[in-house]
Amino acid sequence: MKTLYLLRHAKSSWDDPTLADPDRPLAPRGRRAAKLMADHLRRQGISPELVLCSPSRRTRQTLKRIARGLGKNADIQIEPALYAASATTLLEELHEVPDEVDSVMLIGHNPGIQDLALSLARAGSESLRVRSKFPTAALAALKHNVTWRGLVPGSAELVSFVTPKQLSRGGGSEA
Repeated sequence: MKTLYLLRHAKSSWDDPTLADPDRPLAPRGRRAAKLMADHLRRQGISPELVLCSPSRRTRQTLKRIARGLGKNADIQIEPALYAASATTLLEELHEVPDEVDSVMLIGHNPGIQDLALSLARAGSESLRVRSKFPTAALAALKHNVTWRGLVPGSAELVSFVTPKQLSRGGGSEA
């Protein structure tokens, strides 16, 4: 069984309207949300073997803030193709993951992250929550028993969906 974690970057700042989109940093709210998610990752023992991250400043800052929760063994790769990527492009990137890798975290942007989660997940109660909203710093966990190249729409089960709002209230589901 393989696990895919889809993490949307934490809330970015719009304080400087002269910054290009890829250069926007995290907002204070985003930094707090990333810390909550790092604590959640550590508590749940979520330690993906491979982390694929968009090169935007906000995704790299999200990665930096959650890294302490990921354990020490993750292979981290900054992938230019992930910036503002569609679900199709994200899936193409996942198809390139070697089959010996059992768990991957993809850190990216909406709407691609949400669309990918909805595409891959078989229908269920968690997918209804993802359909309504995939907030910044939210984490979806999907399980599948195919190769990464064999990952296609409807081939995974959405086993958890955790948002910073849930975590700040002391909630959160098992991942």
